[in-house]
Amino acid sequence: MQQPFRDKTPSGEIQVAHWSHPHRPVENEIVALFQVRGLRPTRWSNGPGEIYAPHTHRYRKTLYCLEGSITFSLPDLRREVELFPGDRLVIPPGARHSATVGPEGVTCIEAGE
Repeated sequence: MQQPFRDKTPSGEIQVAHWSHPHRPVENEIVALFQVRGLRPTRWSNGPGEIYAPHTHRYRKTLYCLEGSITFSLPDLRREVELFPGDRLVIPPGARHSATVGPEGVTCIEAGE
């Protein structure tokens, strides 16, 4: 298992936290984590091997992997991070990133702030 990390980019801090609970994440538990912060998350899914080209957002993006896996490339850190169910990624506004969906597809939930 990969270690959690926090690292600064020119745009701000990128954070990765891996799921540490003994049970698999339950979607309504993840939704509650967003709602307690006043955020309205969006759920999305993609098939195996789908690729998101490098891009940025104007907002801070918090994303949880619910099912499957997805690998994010973080070029400003020269690092890749693979997310599995329950893992969280926080990307600051303006931070470049791309992603490749794992071999079983992926379902994520995310919100911007």
